Amino acid sequence: MKNRKVWFALLFSFILIFATACGSGGEAEPEAKEKEEPQTEEASATVDGWSPNETIEVVAPGGAGGGWDTTARTVAQVLTEESLVSESMPVVNKSGSGGAIGWSYVDGKQGDNHTLFVTSSPILLVPLNGGSELGHNDFEPIAGVIADFGAFVTNADSEYQNINDVVEALKADPSSVTVTGDSAPGSMDHIQFVKAMKAAGVDITKIDYVPAGDIGGMTLVLGGDADVYSTGLAEAAEQAKAGNVRVLAITSPEPLEGDVISEFQTLRQQGIEDEFINWRGFMAPKGMEAEAVKYYENAIESMYETALWQERRDNFGWKDNFMSSEEFGKFLDEQYAVYEALMGELGL
Repeated sequence: MKNRKVWFALLFSFILIFATACGSGGEAEPEAKEKEEPQTEEASATVDGWSPNETIEVVAPGGAGGGWDTTARTVAQVLTEESLVSESMPVVNKSGSGGAIGWSYVDGKQGDNHTLFVTSSPILLVPLNGGSELGHNDFEPIAGVIADFGAFVTNADSEYQNINDVVEALKADPSSVTVTGDSAPGSMDHIQFVKAMKAAGVDITKIDYVPAGDIGGMTLVLGGDADVYSTGLAEAAEQAKAGNVRVLAITSPEPLEGDVISEFQTLRQQGIEDEFINWRGFMAPKGMEAEAVKYYENAIESMYETALWQERRDNFGWKDNFMSSEEFGKFLDEQYAVYEALMGELGL
């Protein structure tokens, strides 16, 4: 009996030691992983120790459904769903005065590291035509994001078969061609057309440009009240596919691929050495910390590698057009000089 008790005691001790050893060995590896994984995630989501610590407000200086709004919401969705930023990014619309209302709102947040806004050509054009006291130099460039392009269309029954037919008509009698666009004189639709015509040798001071206002340029050209409509590629493609308009030229530097748009000829293909990129990017309030600027720039650059971005981009017909903060700033200065010269020639 005594030997049996000793045997049971030894067996129990062996089992206890074995269980303890296995338990320690089984927990040691997960504990090490738990310590390593957060360090890796934190490193990928910071720049020199900086990362957002509150909601990031993304301002669209136009109404819902417009180009600024669509860009803001798409980029915000991809950045958050792909965990490229660590905080939520709600979009707020501050529309009015061609973007000036939104810019004024952002200007009131100088030094804020948690506010961004989407921007494009009007940040240069509106100040030049006197519509805003704020311009691109009053904000911090974050990154260039996408490129879209313009298109010049006419009614499907029009006598004009290509852009050179319009050029010849304008040279012969400028008053014979009425050009329309959805933006005011001195804004994007106007400028992209006169820039092309200047390259073609037309006297741009005599072009009859009529802003469409609430009627809409497409309505005017379809109704025969305007000869040429200067617009965006997406709207032109939609109406061309339906057989309602003829696309005279597009402003991309090279031919584009895709259903319908692959049939559109560029200005350069028709002998006019010009292009017009409707770029869009992001800026921030003046005084945003350099580390915060770099954080957002890196997040946007990483976005291009995601399948979600590529799907959304292709749905809208956009082209990737990444520019770093420094490159974007230089690009804005260069574009401003081009537009300033054109506006001076037009007397606007």
